[in-house]
Amino acid sequence: MATRSFRQAINHAMELEMERDPTVILIGEDIVGGHGGSSGKRGASGGIMGVTEGLYHRFGDKRVIDTPISESAIIGAAAGAALNGLRPIAELMFADFLGVCFDQIFNQAAKFRYMFGGQARTPMVVRCMTGAGFGAAAQHSQALWPIFTHIPGLKVVLPSNPYDAKGLLIQAIRDDDPVIFMEHKVMYDDQGEVPDEAYTVPFGEANVTREGDDVTVVAFGRMVQFANAVADKLSGEISLDVIDPRTTSPLDMEVILESVVHTGRLVVVDEAYPLCSLASEVISGVAVHALASLKAAPKKITAPHAPVPASPVLEGLYVPSAANIEAAVREVTRA
Repeated sequence: MATRSFRQAINHAMELEMERDPTVILIGEDIVGGHGGSSGKRGASGGIMGVTEGLYHRFGDKRVIDTPISESAIIGAAAGAALNGLRPIAELMFADFLGVCFDQIFNQAAKFRYMFGGQARTPMVVRCMTGAGFGAAAQHSQALWPIFTHIPGLKVVLPSNPYDAKGLLIQAIRDDDPVIFMEHKVMYDDQGEVPDEAYTVPFGEANVTREGDDVTVVAFGRMVQFANAVADKLSGEISLDVIDPRTTSPLDMEVILESVVHTGRLVVVDEAYPLCSLASEVISGVAVHALASLKAAPKKITAPHAPVPASPVLEGLYVPSAANIEAAVREVTRA
């Protein structure tokens, strides 16, 4: 089994699916790369993060399509292509730019299957970078998955490691519904074991990354890494059951509820804003379905309800941390 970075895992998933299925295309701004770069060679960089590197030379300009700077055009073209038999992967760089083409996503692509009585399908994937920690400031650092989780007809994916990134992206490309695929920009260089062959990770199936008896910790995206670090640090003192939902729509509440019934304590970590976050949703579900099992009030750890600061020092305080998680775990175990 090869060791690949998060970036390489995503790239390999797209390469394998483009080899397997000629209807898979890539569309987006500067996904070819090399325009005025150090080499000047078209296709040299594969976008600003290098995620699509090599795909232009492998599959050509009919399947790897650079677009103008128009998010509305990118998503509109992808939705139309999906309705007409293709499987587009549209890259929008930063998730913050999804607001420019929100109508095409939530009012069009998400509703095609419903509006046309199940006769239409929209097998499109929207890839975008998300999250803070990169010093990209308020307009390029938001965790916006709760907005898209709210919309019926969309599936929302939030991988936390290279293995899941590859398997979830292949699943997304093969899915017949529109998928918002969010890649935390801080994790692109993270390394992990990733099989060479194609495989899928099913949507709606959470991953228990650490098993324990004392506290359930539900973490989303990059926060899974922090939760795992806390679980390892406290091992032998406090035993944590760490759950990575992997997808927010569908959301695997069954695994979460089973864990809470077992541990009786809950901490939820979500980098998104506190109001209407996935942390709020998980705690709500537990309150409705497993209230009698709780031995302490659940703890919610999120970013503050404020724009992401540009200052690296303030950004470090803004993002939920392992220290925040540890403090919450200790608090619920004292109750």
